[in-house]
Amino acid sequence: MALRITVIGTGYLGATHAAAMAELGFEVLGLDVVPEKIELLSTGRVPMYEPGLEDLLRKHVDGIEGSTGRLRFTTSWEEVGDFGDVHFVCVNTPQKHGEYACDMSFVDSAFESLAPHLTRPALVVGKSTVPVGSAARLATRLAELAPVGADAELAWNPEFLREGFAVSDTLHPDRIVVGVESERAEKLLREVYAGPLAEGSPFVVTDFPTAELVKTSANSFLATKISFINAMAEVCEAADGDVVKLAEAIGHDDRIGKKFLRAGIGFGGGCLPKDIRAFMARAGELGADQALTFLREVDSINMRRRGHMVELAREAVGGDSFLGKRVGVLGAAFKPDSDDVRDSPRSMSPGRSTFRAAR
Repeated sequence: MALRITVIGTGYLGATHAAAMAELGFEVLGLDVVPEKIELLSTGRVPMYEPGLEDLLRKHVDGIEGSTGRLRFTTSWEEVGDFGDVHFVCVNTPQKHGEYACDMSFVDSAFESLAPHLTRPALVVGKSTVPVGSAARLATRLAELAPVGADAELAWNPEFLREGFAVSDTLHPDRIVVGVESERAEKLLREVYAGPLAEGSPFVVTDFPTAELVKTSANSFLATKISFINAMAEVCEAADGDVVKLAEAIGHDDRIGKKFLRAGIGFGGGCLPKDIRAFMARAGELGADQALTFLREVDSINMRRRGHMVELAREAVGGDSFLGKRVGVLGAAFKPDSDDVRDSPRSMSPGRSTFRAAR
């Protein structure tokens, strides 16, 4: 019997994952606690901009003429528990207000809501970015709350999608990482990802802590690379050098590569900024804070670039004030092909209040 899949949380990650699972041939049921979002998705529309996602949804959402009918959405936890063999948890893990630490309340709530409805053996797969150690805690809680006890297993399968390329990254991942504690969990995930595996996507099997650390380590490395080239931009400006040519030259070195070497106003969005801060916070809790002190400088350089943009604009208008000046800001999202303004350098600039004096 073919596996049936549920996806809990239908934001950027969840909506894309649900549509991708349907594209891979599975019967899929997506859940969200926001009825308005479910109503929208059930008509094949998405509450965010992501290239190709709406077309993929309309190809599979039940009730749309010409669709495969393999994808439905609900707000019912009971329906999800009855339906699924494999449950993917794709809820948000934002930064706590006023802290560096990760807010796990949405993940915890999802597990607390799902577990009581697991009345037959099932695999729950976490995809959210969480502090290392979370999976072990959640596995224990899952077994405590589920009527089937230990037959409700947990796996951790971090996501690596890029906004603007989410559909392609999900259907054709450059690697699949799974943290598991049993051969059964690994076997089920190999079945889920049979399509990408047949295309040659690497499949890395590891334990819970390593799977959790893979995502935060990857994002920390990317953030470091961006802040490095922005730091070089500061030196180039002081020395009358050309950071574009510098990046081109060092990018030809295969050990370095050309990606993420474009100097600018820094990184933003719902992942890199909060992930490196949560990583630092968790390292501190584990007594390993000295290992990640460099990330404080990565974050500092990133925030400094935002202020530097304002200073360059101030110089361009030829004075100390923007009062009465015409200032245009082209785009508010943190990157092209996205409408995500979370922690965007463009919308969260330290000079935002300064620009209010402009026209």
